[in-house]
Amino acid sequence: MRIRLLGGLEVTSREHRQIRFTTRKTSLLFAALALAGRRGHRRELLSEAFWPGRGSEQSRNSLRQALVDIRRSFPSGGDAAVYIDGDQETVALITGPDETDISIFDRKLEAGRTADLAFAADLYRGEVLAGEAIPDGLDEWFGPYRSTYQRKALQLVERLSLAFSEPGSAEESACEGLAERLLAVDPTVEAAHRALMRIHALRGHENAALRQFEACRAFLKKHLQAEPEAETFSLAASLQTRQGSEHQRTAPSLDVALQPQVFPAPAKHHDRPSVAVLPFQNLSGDAEQEYFADGIVEDITIALAQFRHLYVIARNSSFTYKGQAVDIKQVGRELDVRYVVEGSVRRTGDRLRIAGQLIDTSTGTHLWADRFDGTLANVFDLQDQVASSIVGAITPKVEEAEIERAKRKPTESLDAYDYYLRGLAAFDRTITNRSVIDEALRLFMKAIERDPEFAIAHARAARCYATRKSNGWMLNPAEETAEATRLARRAVELGWDDAVALTYGGYVIGYVGGDLDDSAACIDRAVFLNPNLAAALGVSSWVKACLGEPDKAVEHAALAMRLSPLDPRLFAWQFNTGLAHFCAGHYDDAAAWAGKSLRHQPNYPSAMRVMAAGQAMAGRLAQAGETITRLCLMDPALRLSNLADVLPPFRRPDDRNRYIEALRMAGLPE
Repeated sequence: MRIRLLGGLEVTSREHRQIRFTTRKTSLLFAALALAGRRGHRRELLSEAFWPGRGSEQSRNSLRQALVDIRRSFPSGGDAAVYIDGDQETVALITGPDETDISIFDRKLEAGRTADLAFAADLYRGEVLAGEAIPDGLDEWFGPYRSTYQRKALQLVERLSLAFSEPGSAEESACEGLAERLLAVDPTVEAAHRALMRIHALRGHENAALRQFEACRAFLKKHLQAEPEAETFSLAASLQTRQGSEHQRTAPSLDVALQPQVFPAPAKHHDRPSVAVLPFQNLSGDAEQEYFADGIVEDITIALAQFRHLYVIARNSSFTYKGQAVDIKQVGRELDVRYVVEGSVRRTGDRLRIAGQLIDTSTGTHLWADRFDGTLANVFDLQDQVASSIVGAITPKVEEAEIERAKRKPTESLDAYDYYLRGLAAFDRTITNRSVIDEALRLFMKAIERDPEFAIAHARAARCYATRKSNGWMLNPAEETAEATRLARRAVELGWDDAVALTYGGYVIGYVGGDLDDSAACIDRAVFLNPNLAAALGVSSWVKACLGEPDKAVEHAALAMRLSPLDPRLFAWQFNTGLAHFCAGHYDDAAAWAGKSLRHQPNYPSAMRVMAAGQAMAGRLAQAGETITRLCLMDPALRLSNLADVLPPFRRPDDRNRYIEALRMAGLPE
């Protein structure tokens, strides 16, 4: 599959490289042709719709130029599976049956088997062209496709939730992921709420299912001033009845559809930190920039929704504040969110300036602010850059604020998430203090004790064991390796649609468990699920270096550092860059990047090993010897004979052999 239209536009070449067309209009034209299939479109209609107001000849020229751009990436002839075809009147994009996600989606829906429905659910990443800035004139063009596939997704989530009967299946996971993606866009979708209620009930968590009902009811009341449908009430009533019988309690028969008040007061519908992205102000007085400001907000909202530890208010709710002077604290109360992102767009000549800020709604405190400059010539690239930069900057700030909030809570009031945050605060302080890492592990295990299905807590606990391995702190390596691997695989099992769980669980599966293929699969999925998650890109750089793909490793580490330049894990991404340069034979660069890592985390043994190896291979043996002396003061037991206990799982034997030989040259004892 090379063309994705569900959840955004993504086009790749046969070599799996991303294709970016010259202009956004060309991208949208390509999408329109892909949606139309073999029947294509009349050239006249395309030129008028995509280039209105330019005159017939000029708009047809623009269409021809765009088609040339598409043909450049998809030439016809030979065994081409995707190519442009047409005549003087019409033009079509010819694709093979497995080249577009919508064709596979439709085919799987039609097949109707449970496994096929689950496959279709995984394909539906969001609405057609979600996140793409579509000019007003083209809304009518793409609107029918969006409506059609949204309706199919709603029918799919209902069908799939009724199709499986055993918990823990792949079909259940696919259904849960689809329901959550639908609710991230529109929290009033009852079919998705019902699906999650059935999944919770199947797992034996009736309380969670009833809380899901209350969340559904609260959203409907807040956004639509409506009550749930009879089908939703009926499902909730059956769950309450089941819950009562399992606890051997007697209760009067309830007609929930007539007596919704029998349920307890709505529980808080999100324990996760909650964020709303308000409409950005257009300070230019230029109405044409309005779509750009709105597009940025939509991009940020969609990108934030990919962070499963965040609860993101749907765009439709946030946009009720468009054009209003708002009180941030009041917005926080009305939307029930802890944080708000707001900003502005200003145009001066051909220059654009975008400003953004993150605000704590409870105090009005500004937690982060920044601005971005660009030109109208690269307006859509600028939109993408701003959205990813803002998301990369604010997610660590939200995490920091949540950690401080958890620290202020009395111990007796701590829940699983609070213990997780306290563990995170400990872990992020240092990775070279054994007692701190032990305390972080204790706190993560406390979180798991309170919520055995807390995927990220499992992943972070496993990560603590990886730190023990890297520092040579394992007292019983066989036992601790087994426990780390168990926690990591459980994290991946619980969080197959959670990019954070996959990131850290995948890392531990590779580094501690030694399964590089499974590690790479988990981390690649994390990047696919959330391309704006700096941690995923940072860990991806490590696994790419281990796999023998140093150029890709350097690229991913650079992306992580651009997304989150002040991240507490910055030192790890710098180390990964150094490791990648060593594997590529760039020894001076390897030593330099390891040195940067050590400036952020002075006693980081992994970085010391790479710096010593790089210095030795670059012929700087005196410096390498000094680095080894410093390393041995920290880890006196480290020898060439036990070096394998801490080495990365290199796929290429040459990388491993050169690394060991370099440390021998640097003076590491036998």
